[in-house]
Amino acid sequence: MKDELLTQTVSRALLVLRITLGVFLLQWGIEKFVVPQNTTAIWGYFYGLNVSESLGYLFGVVEIAIAICLFIGRLKTIAYGAALGLHAVSVIVSWRLLLDPWGNSTNHLFIAGVPVLGAFIALFLLRHWDHGVGEPAR
Repeated sequence: MKDELLTQTVSRALLVLRITLGVFLLQWGIEKFVVPQNTTAIWGYFYGLNVSESLGYLFGVVEIAIAICLFIGRLKTIAYGAALGLHAVSVIVSWRLLLDPWGNSTNHLFIAGVPVLGAFIALFLLRHWDHGVGEPAR
């Protein structure tokens, strides 16, 4: 009984992580099509790179594909790892804003990326216990 309850609880928790983190990535992927100039501005400011809107569209497609994999729980090691890597880079490049949360009126919003990073790490670490769509419980 305890093992069954634990399995159900872990499965539900991982589903919540997959859906909410998938929505997070989906929003960023869609933004690259809706407001493509944001991608070029963000890459210029945070990465010091001048990227074209076309490259932004490619990144948008990749983020949307990863989000779909999260939603359905497929290609877990690749998709969850890619999502973790993408978000980790985003948090790392915003380190100055994290260290000075009140230096600018929007800096404090970047701290929200830290618990999201923790959620991506947890999802990746628990991927072997995640039973996506159509996968039998182990």
